[in-house]
Amino acid sequence: RQRLSKLWCRAEENVRQSTEDVMVVEGQPTTLTCQFDTADLSPNLFWYKQQTNSNPIFMLRRDMFSPGETATEFKERFDARLNVTAKSVPLMIQRVQLSDSAVYYCALKKCDCYRRRIGNTELSIQHQWCY
Repeated sequence: RQRLSKLWCRAEENVRQSTEDVMVVEGQPTTLTCQFDTADLSPNLFWYKQQTNSNPIFMLRRDMFSPGETATEFKERFDARLNVTAKSVPLMIQRVQLSDSAVYYCALKKCDCYRRRIGNTELSIQHQWCY
């Protein structure tokens, strides 16, 4: 059983996010990219937000067979659409606010393996009058 589990988890899993920080003018929309590779035919993709001196918090989960789930505090302005063909799950943020400044993590979780790979993109918001 243990050997089979290890074999099952050997499939290549990878998450790629932009390595550059994102600057957005307050009130504008933005999209954070996330590309993934997995042998899983029905992957679960997650987005997390981590503000300075805080732990990452769950934002949303997307999969092929359901609308997924979004934490209450993110339902109004945050969305993601899983595209299995393009192997992407971009995070769309509407009307960015200063409080959105954080590091955003895209995570790929293979349910059978309890493993995940995490990448990150930092998003900085500036006041409209600073641009």
